[in-house]
Amino acid sequence: MPTDTDRPPRLWVVSELYYPEETSTGYYLTRIAEGLTDKFEVKVISGQPTYSARGTKAPEREIRNEVEIYRVSGTTLDKNVIAFRLINMITLSLSVLFRSLTAFRPGDRVLVVTNPPSMPFVIAVASMFRGAVYTLLIHDNYPEILIAAGKMKPTAFFVRLMHRLNRGLYKNASRIIVVGRDMAELVERKTRGLDVPVTFIPNWAELETVSPAPRNENKLLKELNLQNKFVLLYAGNMGPPNDIESIVGAAELLKEDEDFHLIFLGAGVKKAGLVKDISGRGLSNITVLDPRPRSEQLDFLNGCDVALVSLVDKMLGVSVPSRTYNILAAGKPILALTEPSSEVATIISEESVGWVVPPGEPEQLAETIKSIPGSLDELATMGERARKAAEKKYSLETAILKYRETVT
Repeated sequence: MPTDTDRPPRLWVVSELYYPEETSTGYYLTRIAEGLTDKFEVKVISGQPTYSARGTKAPEREIRNEVEIYRVSGTTLDKNVIAFRLINMITLSLSVLFRSLTAFRPGDRVLVVTNPPSMPFVIAVASMFRGAVYTLLIHDNYPEILIAAGKMKPTAFFVRLMHRLNRGLYKNASRIIVVGRDMAELVERKTRGLDVPVTFIPNWAELETVSPAPRNENKLLKELNLQNKFVLLYAGNMGPPNDIESIVGAAELLKEDEDFHLIFLGAGVKKAGLVKDISGRGLSNITVLDPRPRSEQLDFLNGCDVALVSLVDKMLGVSVPSRTYNILAAGKPILALTEPSSEVATIISEESVGWVVPPGEPEQLAETIKSIPGSLDELATMGERARKAAEKKYSLETAILKYRETVT
């Protein structure tokens, strides 16, 4: 009969989103948890689905792929209303705190992600009370993302308070994992003097389900009758950190050129304004589509000639759009609106797979778009390099190996 000393160490993965949620955070944390079962006894604390699987009532407890999942309750009000989002965050955090305090044991390892921003603090408290050690996985840096999105000023009291609270959070972490090299630089500055290790582990491409596919057979292009257009695709969240406005501004500058068409596919708080802006400017060269399930990525990511990734100014070191990796997997060049030292810009430069334009520069974006069709042979070469980079550097296996080495 096995004793406690024979058992593998116990690892708790704590995330608001987990299977059956397939929104990026849910997808990535599910794969991380399942990928670590050969080294740990893995257990998960999560909320009920509230994004892509919203409306699904998942079991409060189940075992899936050798991972024991505990789902706690919280309000599920409209997340696009700030007051409601705060209520959701508070109720979920309280439920997670209660579950953690009753479930953690001395010596347990905990991996907690930064979304929502209250979650790491809840887990830090529970870990300290119960004798567990936690690793912080930063997908978004707070309060910097609030500043970049224009929600708060750098001098605001809450911003200064959060910087102070973060120092305590970082100080007591066993390790911090970031998903971008620019994020590592920012976090190393924020943790100066605290002697906490910072490790860079990028997210990955879904190489098994996303791959290059022939343009002339693409369902999306046929559906929209765009086979003869030069198509640029923005697929993903349309939130405050994303520079949607510059893309629309560029489309207006290109509206007399019938060769170009832009597709927006996704959701977010900026979507309603985007639709209104397109109508107000009379832009027929933009199509806006609702989100499509992850299972259809092969079709929609191949439904373009160039893929767009956009961030607003001041997002350097704050976040890395996860869609970047599946764009690489689909073998598509990337046109990014981002600061030149960002992780996305670094990938584009290292792999020679696209172009970088500063945020807030629609004229420069339009000029860059106009210059691309003159290099169609180079587009194909960029696509080949993109796929090779995804296979070599940004696979699930590569990421899980790094997590196994890091979460100890």
